Amino acid sequence: MSDSAAAEPAKSPEPAESAESAESRGLLGWIERVGNKIPHPAMIFLGLIFGVIILSAILAWAGVSVTTEVAEPQGTTVTQTDTDAGSTYPSVERPPEQAVPEYDVKTETIEAKSLLSADGIRHMFTTVVQNFNDFGVVAVILVAMIGVGVAEEAGLIAALIRKMVQVAPASAITFIIVLLGGISSVASDAGYLVLIPLGAAAFVSMGRHPLAGIAAAYAGVSAAFFVNILITPADGIITEVSNEIIAGVAPNAPALNVTQNLYFSIGSTIFCALVMTVLTEKYVEPRLGTWDPAERPADAPVDHVPTGDELSHESRGLKLAGLYTLGAAAIISLLTFLPNAPLRNPETGEIFGNSPFMSSLLFIISMLFLAAGLGYGRGASTLTGSTNVVNAITKTFNGLGGLIFLMLLIAQFIAFFNYSNMSRLAATSLADLLGRADIGALPLLVGFIVLVFVIDIIMPGVIPKWAIIAPIFVPLFYNLGIAPQTVIAAYRVGDGPVNVITPLMVYLPFIILVCQRYRANAGMGTVVSMMLPYTVIVLVTWILFFVGWYLIGIDWGPGAPVHLP
Repeated sequence: MSDSAAAEPAKSPEPAESAESAESRGLLGWIERVGNKIPHPAMIFLGLIFGVIILSAILAWAGVSVTTEVAEPQGTTVTQTDTDAGSTYPSVERPPEQAVPEYDVKTETIEAKSLLSADGIRHMFTTVVQNFNDFGVVAVILVAMIGVGVAEEAGLIAALIRKMVQVAPASAITFIIVLLGGISSVASDAGYLVLIPLGAAAFVSMGRHPLAGIAAAYAGVSAAFFVNILITPADGIITEVSNEIIAGVAPNAPALNVTQNLYFSIGSTIFCALVMTVLTEKYVEPRLGTWDPAERPADAPVDHVPTGDELSHESRGLKLAGLYTLGAAAIISLLTFLPNAPLRNPETGEIFGNSPFMSSLLFIISMLFLAAGLGYGRGASTLTGSTNVVNAITKTFNGLGGLIFLMLLIAQFIAFFNYSNMSRLAATSLADLLGRADIGALPLLVGFIVLVFVIDIIMPGVIPKWAIIAPIFVPLFYNLGIAPQTVIAAYRVGDGPVNVITPLMVYLPFIILVCQRYRANAGMGTVVSMMLPYTVIVLVTWILFFVGWYLIGIDWGPGAPVHLP
């Protein structure tokens, strides 16, 4: 640089450059640079598939096995097919008429199974189509995006965001997004597919960094997944498994109910939302720096600010969207809340437990978005005629082609991984190791949280993990005078924080896709480096929150004390 150039006043791009260089420094900057050099996720999962095949053969040849007790639904076996942590396992099957299943505790020897044996090769060749067909995430994405796609193409999402920004205090936007993410875990797929893009768009409309909005929403949905201010379907399953195990240890002990962690769950939801809000605003967003719209890809949609007649059309569209939504909600209410309504459980009559209403919640949300989008499109004259509606849905689906191909590979990897029993061998061995540790109750609980955290990297499903480790730890802690509801509370703490960085989170490609709308070169490293602080800080502070709750002796829920009487 010449002397004359050095003497010139500072140029406007320099703040952005300094912010960019600040973002690129340090450990997280190194993680992002290295992570963005990682091959395409499709190539990663191809490599993982081949790695699982080879490793399964080695483990089976070595005769690796472990004997343990597992909780199994009566007449079935424990399989990793639930998607309670954000869908990393094939298909969710919850028939509306089925009650919470009864569980038995059985001794089982888990052996490594080779994918290079004759049976293993037959399995790989004959199940490829079925693995993809059973991978419920694909269908979930397509169904959810019907309503969201119409609403977005009509302009409803942008209009709602502008209204939300106008009404809500700017200082509360981050907390609102994070808290909504936590509540959305009752229908996790809707949280991932709707709230995360909404968070990015909301931040952009306020002149803030869209990746910070993505981070806040992603953390809210996933990092504290198994706590909520509401009772969720997973609570009923966990409670039933625990009661079956308790019956084998203490037949006369009172059974747990689904509210056994309600106080702690509500407190944790609010506490974690506050932690994530502070972390977003004080560290993650400053590290990202000022967002430059030039970082967007050339073909990315450009935000448009309406003026004049457009504002009047928008106002009319929002009013009609509200009326359409109220009409759709009224129909759903009639199908749900009347006595013997078809969306109630036909046997028990419950609505918010194991019921058709809860099983169809994602579809209901999609249809509400569809109704709102149709209403807005008609009122604002942005969607005129059925052809435009179909084109809006088609346009949405066109953008999901790469994601669907990746889902095909992920479905094969998970199916082969499950067939080999490697995840169960690893989880059971780690659980046995911690169970044999001769330490006090509270350190053992903290160790249990860390164990769940580690296992969650390779087995993010809430139910499969609990069915494997609960038969070891519920009796262990019961004999130490620690109530089962305390163990479940500890399990909730360990289950969530790593969800936002594990490569087995099937929505990770979707998160990357949303990031690339605002930063063309965003990749897996961008997301992992951005979310790693949430994993670390949420885990540490949540453990401290748990320890404080335990030491004070606050009931975990109604009639659910920390210690056994």
